[in-house]
Amino acid sequence: MVSLLFRCYPRLPSSFTLARFVLNQNLGRSQRCCLVRAGNLPARRTYSSERDQHHPKPKVVVVGIPNPFIWFRTRIYYFLIRTYFDKEFSIEEFTEGAKQAFSHVSRLLSRCQFEALEGLVAKDLIGKLEQKCGSLPCSYQRALCAEPEDVMYTMPGDVGIFYDDDGRKFVSILMRFWYLTSVGLPDDIMEGTRMFTVSIGDREMEAKRLLTAIYEFQREFTKGVAPDWTITRIEHSSLLD
Repeated sequence: MVSLLFRCYPRLPSSFTLARFVLNQNLGRSQRCCLVRAGNLPARRTYSSERDQHHPKPKVVVVGIPNPFIWFRTRIYYFLIRTYFDKEFSIEEFTEGAKQAFSHVSRLLSRCQFEALEGLVAKDLIGKLEQKCGSLPCSYQRALCAEPEDVMYTMPGDVGIFYDDDGRKFVSILMRFWYLTSVGLPDDIMEGTRMFTVSIGDREMEAKRLLTAIYEFQREFTKGVAPDWTITRIEHSSLLD
C-alpha cells in the first residue's frame, strides 16, 4: 500500500521518473470563468486599438470565480507546502512560471516537436501526446499553441501531497488556462466555446475563440532530489483530451 497524505493516489509505476523542469526556481476543480464585455473596465488582457482615444472599443474582461471550498482547501495545502516542503514556495511565482511553461509546451505541441518536450514533460506522457497529436488535423494542432499575450487567465486548481512505497515525497498542482486563438475551428466540434471579434488596428478585425487547457505539474521533494517541476497531465478541451 502507498502511504497517503491528504489525497489518495494510485501507486506510482516503477518506471515513473520526474524529468527536469526549470522555470525560474520556484515555478510554481471546479472553477468558473466569466467573460464580460466592458467599455472602460480594466482588463487582464485587452484587444483594442490604443490609438483610437476618442472612440474606445469594447474590451474583453476575464473574471475567475473559484469554488469557495476548493479555494479554502488549496490555501491549506499552500501552507503545508511552505511548512513541510519549501518555506519559500509562492503560489504567485508558481502561477507565473506555470503560465510560461504552458505557453512554451503548447507551442512545441502545435509544431509536433516532441523531442523538445524531454525534460519538461513526463516521459510516459510524451509518447501518448505524440500519438494523439499525430492524428489531429492541422488546424487542431495550430490551435494548441497559446502565445503569452493570448493567455487571458490562469487559475490554480487541485493540489495533492503524497508519498510512494519508497518514502519519496511528491506535490502536484493542477493549473487551468484560458487562451484565445484565431485558428478556424468547426463550430460543431467546439460547442460551448466563446467567439470574440477583436480589434488589432484602426480597421482590422479578427475573430478569436476562447479555449481552455489543463496542465498538471508535479515535483519530488525527497531530500537530495533536484527541485524541478514536471508536467504530468495535459488536456486541451475539445482538442486534446
